[in-house]
Amino acid sequence: MKKTIIVLILVLALCLNACNTKKQSSKNKDQGINNVPIIESPYLGQNPPGLKAELFAPDVVSTENLEIEGVFAPDMKAFYFTRQVEGEVPKTHIIQYENGGWHESSAAPRSGEIFISTDGNTMYLGNAYKARTSSGWSEQKSLGPLFEKFPIMRLTASTAGTYVFDERDEIGTIRYSRLVNGERVAPKAFSKEINTGKWTSHPFIAPDESYLIWDSEREGGYGASDLYISFRQKDDSWGPAINMGEDINSPREDAFGSVTPDGKYFFFHTIDLDEGEGIANIFWVDAQVIENLRHK
Repeated sequence: MKKTIIVLILVLALCLNACNTKKQSSKNKDQGINNVPIIESPYLGQNPPGLKAELFAPDVVSTENLEIEGVFAPDMKAFYFTRQVEGEVPKTHIIQYENGGWHESSAAPRSGEIFISTDGNTMYLGNAYKARTSSGWSEQKSLGPLFEKFPIMRLTASTAGTYVFDERDEIGTIRYSRLVNGERVAPKAFSKEINTGKWTSHPFIAPDESYLIWDSEREGGYGASDLYISFRQKDDSWGPAINMGEDINSPREDAFGSVTPDGKYFFFHTIDLDEGEGIANIFWVDAQVIENLRHK
């Protein structure tokens, strides 16, 4: 009898362990990588690109109109982009994943270049921001006096809360502002590795601050502005600016780079307003291109 009880206890323990493992496995499956939920049809249902940039969501996002500034929300359930139809003001469009499918939820006049914090609670719009509330986004608020003198176009933020931003002028300077003991530090300009050339703008800081991507016109580029990347070194300095190459850059204006919150794809837009009525579309490419450049 005693032996039988021991066997039953062991069987019960194994069953409970299997059940817990199954629950944990199911939880991991629902959350995906880095707690980003797995969506049945991710990336608006598009076929993923390889190591050469491709047009993103033809006829859905990228059309005969002008589309720029495409970014996913941290939960990967919303895609924000700017579209301008001839004769109308630019509008921010939102395509959301709801009830097992993607649907355009809203379009409103553009109020700035959107970046959403890694925790999903803050939407940055240049010198302003909106906070997440129970009913959506708050009204716009100022970033405060430390940033009022800078005509910011794009501001991005790392997981640690470091701000990286540009300013609207011909040369362009990219600056950063850290949090030290919970206090925001006055912005400082990056070194010449970053701030060289002209129209230096639209920075994207990696969530872990291991690299910085921006666009600029420099000697040796492919034409108008190109996308560049710099990797953080072991001594916390920034490495040389690396042109992201001909599979991304073109003779046109290539700009506004960012990596999807799940770390899988690199997005940017290309503009040529001198070609007929002008073109502007959003492109994407496998984020492996970044690791390839890191190991060069």
